[in-house]
Amino acid sequence: MSEFPQPVMSIAEANALLTAPDGRFPMEQVTIDGREYSVYANVPATFRDLFDSTAKYADREYLVYEDERVTYEDFRRAASALANWLAEQGVRKGDRVAVVMRNLPEWFVAFYGAALAGAIVTPLNGWWTGPELEFGLADSGAKVAIVDPERLEVIAPHLDACPELSRVVVSRFDGPMSADPRISHLEQVIGTAHEWADLPKAALPELAMEPDDNIAILYTSGTTGRPKGALATHRNILNNVGAIPLPIMRAMLRWDEPLPPPVSPLDAPQRVNLVAVPLFHATGLVTQLILAANGGYKVVMMPRWNAAEAVRLIELEKVNVTGGVPTIAWQLLEEAESSDADLSSLTTIAYGGAPAAAELTRRIKARFPAMRMSTGWGMTETLATFTTASGLEYETHADTAGTAVPGNSFQIRDPDDGVTVLATGEVGELWARGPQVVKGYWNRPEANAETFVDGWLRTGDLGKLDEEGYLTLVDRAKDMVIRGGENIYCLEVENAIFEHPDVMDAAVVGIPHTVLGEEPAAVVRLARGSSADEDEIRQHVAARIARFKVPVRVLFLDENLPRNANGKIMKPELRAMFEEAATAT
Repeated sequence: MSEFPQPVMSIAEANALLTAPDGRFPMEQVTIDGREYSVYANVPATFRDLFDSTAKYADREYLVYEDERVTYEDFRRAASALANWLAEQGVRKGDRVAVVMRNLPEWFVAFYGAALAGAIVTPLNGWWTGPELEFGLADSGAKVAIVDPERLEVIAPHLDACPELSRVVVSRFDGPMSADPRISHLEQVIGTAHEWADLPKAALPELAMEPDDNIAILYTSGTTGRPKGALATHRNILNNVGAIPLPIMRAMLRWDEPLPPPVSPLDAPQRVNLVAVPLFHATGLVTQLILAANGGYKVVMMPRWNAAEAVRLIELEKVNVTGGVPTIAWQLLEEAESSDADLSSLTTIAYGGAPAAAELTRRIKARFPAMRMSTGWGMTETLATFTTASGLEYETHADTAGTAVPGNSFQIRDPDDGVTVLATGEVGELWARGPQVVKGYWNRPEANAETFVDGWLRTGDLGKLDEEGYLTLVDRAKDMVIRGGENIYCLEVENAIFEHPDVMDAAVVGIPHTVLGEEPAAVVRLARGSSADEDEIRQHVAARIARFKVPVRVLFLDENLPRNANGKIMKPELRAMFEEAATAT
């Protein structure tokens, strides 16, 4: 018998109640590029509408960074000042303005300031090297770049290779003024964060905005070649205002939990988010810039992830929600288990991007009995969360990525012909459709023709759907290991490894074999104080899946597995580890 209670209604029934005209998240039909979509009716239509709505939170704290505490009114004055200055510099609707900096209060001001000036905001990966940033600036044709001192140092030698870049604005720079006329200081425009409250109120630049206007270019992680710029509209991003919170209430409905009363955010306690993901990533952009502003949340930022500092901030700022990849959840949990800090304010943790061990969910519940855990699937091209499962939906289906949020839909197609829709339970390529799927790639007609087909996004992920619509991912098509003609899905093997209670992080890759072509191998990080060895991990996996899928080698790391800034494991680096080990042997 299951340890969990049975739901009182189906997913479809709960979705219908919540999205009805009198429901919490009413939906309406719109036409986009000649195709019909269901979208959330009560979300801001444009970023100007979202920005205007923040006026009602004027006196609330919005951004907390070290000793800086910025109210919504402070932020509004700084963003308005920057928007007007950009307009004076000649930025017009459709021009690109790049934002390249670590998580700072200025990041929020830069994004909104550029958006309110009519620009297509182009966040670039702060971890990129000089040549990579040169590519992003040149490929997007950015007219202005707003950067921090570290990124200025990286891009300075590459500015001449970006002919359309006429202005670089650097924040928090305490060195001498550059002789390069293209470089200026952001503080000359808006002052420091401590001074934003003293800026005068100013009207915004006059320009028309429509929901399906372009608003952002978000570059993919580029793990298999040059990154591609996903071109997003206001609607693509802002539809998440309804898409993300709905599944939380859906799970409550399905298990007969009382829903919170439908009150204005002004009448409810202020929600506090701890940022554990980079803002240039779609997840950070949506959950921190969009949901926080819409709900009047406080956003607490750290210069870099550190579990001990996270525990301190959760207690100090009474943080309610945080998240990221499962590794962040593991580290936070281990720190919390060894701390007597009062973390009772933390009620929600969301993670995705990698399999999570059942042991992780068990230990989170043991340490935080009232915790609501969430997971989901998304990609840059779907603007973050496309599927999600929350609360008991997640706990009862811990091996899936959830179900498509209302308005989004999936098909599992034959990966060879890209047309045949496969039956329930069959593994194939995941195709996605919905109002959050971006318009296409910036200046990539060939990639667009291959990836965006008749309103559908070809994701490159392999997965299957069950009768209830729960999605189970089995691999990226390019990561699948073919061992002597047998397909091995890395995620299946990783899931089996993660069932070992000592495993904190793991990934599987293919390594060369003279006769078989390739074989599976694993890289594992153990939880603190654990002592499992290679034989134990292999025997554990062999008890759960077919012998030919068991990793032939297991390497152990003392630190996190290498990930890019988007949280994706860098599998080429893992393969290189096995090559080095083979050479040493």
